[in-house]
Amino acid sequence: MSSSSDISHRISRWLWAAALVSLPVTSFRWFPFLGETTYVRPLALYPLAILLPLLLIQSIRRQRPFPWTGSTILLAAFAAAIFAATSLGVLNDPIPLRGQEYFGRAVRALVTLVIGLAFFLSAAWMNRDEAEVKFTLRWMLAGLGLDLAWCGLQAVTFYTPLLEKEMVTHWQLAFSMRELVRTNRISGMAYEPSWLAGQIVTMYLPILFAALMTNTRLTRTKWLEPVLLALSTLTLLATYSRGGLLIGVGIAGLVFLLVGRGHLRAAWTWFFGGFRRGWLLRLAMIAAVIGVLTGAALFLGQKNYFKRLWDTSADSLSEYLTDINAGGRSAYATGALAAFEEHPILGVGLGASGFWIYDNLPDWTLTTVPEIAKQLNPQNRLFPNPKNLYIRLLAETGLVGFVLFFVFLFSTLADSLSHLQQDGLRRFLGIAALFAWLAIGLYNVTQDSLAAPNIWVIPGIMAGLSINVTEKQ
Repeated sequence: MSSSSDISHRISRWLWAAALVSLPVTSFRWFPFLGETTYVRPLALYPLAILLPLLLIQSIRRQRPFPWTGSTILLAAFAAAIFAATSLGVLNDPIPLRGQEYFGRAVRALVTLVIGLAFFLSAAWMNRDEAEVKFTLRWMLAGLGLDLAWCGLQAVTFYTPLLEKEMVTHWQLAFSMRELVRTNRISGMAYEPSWLAGQIVTMYLPILFAALMTNTRLTRTKWLEPVLLALSTLTLLATYSRGGLLIGVGIAGLVFLLVGRGHLRAAWTWFFGGFRRGWLLRLAMIAAVIGVLTGAALFLGQKNYFKRLWDTSADSLSEYLTDINAGGRSAYATGALAAFEEHPILGVGLGASGFWIYDNLPDWTLTTVPEIAKQLNPQNRLFPNPKNLYIRLLAETGLVGFVLFFVFLFSTLADSLSHLQQDGLRRFLGIAALFAWLAIGLYNVTQDSLAAPNIWVIPGIMAGLSINVTEKQ
């Protein structure tokens, strides 16, 4: 390798490392040309803005070929369908809503798509073999470590008198669009607690869970992965994110049943096979598990936001959704589906579903959901969103974009499953990617942004690694 190509390779590695470390910061304050209502602002986009042109130059020089994979081609087809739907959507000419017109919404939405594509392509481009994947995972864990440290600082601020909340709020506003959450929920470096929970269950928990399942060490410190897993779990609890907790616990259990049956049989044999001789230890383990579950339930039950899931007097589904603060989300989703019903093939164009939402809200939400009442206030300037990526794609890209996106998702699943029957790092990656795929699939039910880095990074890693596997076959 020549001196210039060696330098280019090193620069690209450190730019990628900088992007991975900064992944937790998703609402970076200092972004040009973005309005105050644009909350998805990944700090990692800054190093990627330099990395991608550098990778393109390397590709032209044949130093690092473009990651042409089945997943990449399908994603390109999905993007082409979005551009076509958005171009034709101008013919609908929706009435401007709260000072926002179709063209402006479309441009902003297309920018979010480009941001998402940048994360996927960067991950695929920078992970062509196992050595590069190990480099990526280590720097992702470094970013997680920094995020957990900031979460710890927030916890000290919320639950002890050691730090003043006003002072820490100023620290956070130095890089974030959002101050500390007033309800004392941990949000880390993300915009809100649910975003932090989403990052944990779709990026970091899959890696740490797979490391535990396969006894894989990504760093030189043997105890680091288990400690990060424990701290991530505690942080997930401290977010009080209902979706994040249900996804994390549910997917961990499902993946363990799918790929950890050997561990389950071994644990079953050990537990009951030696019960007569080591009964005291086993009883202590049972008591510890019960204590942990009880403590978690009591901890979560302190917040009415979480407690309402099971403590409600609702007599109907609509009342239950209102009681658990999900009435607004269901209303936005229902309103966006009206756009799909009118334009089922290509949708109304990316970013335009909000023009249909207010006119098609369910009647019961107009009087029983406080959030809807605030949104309908004439002085409110917020633009409504479906709050569900799948419904958004149906409304804005129609069946064409929706189907292409699902074909892309299942192609990334195929990339993941191909590693499960292998050994070592490959099996670790297969488990992590399967966990992430399932978690991302459920996470997209609760968010509608294509710019969220956590839904692209691990699928991109697996897409890049699949090139190496295909070349060897």
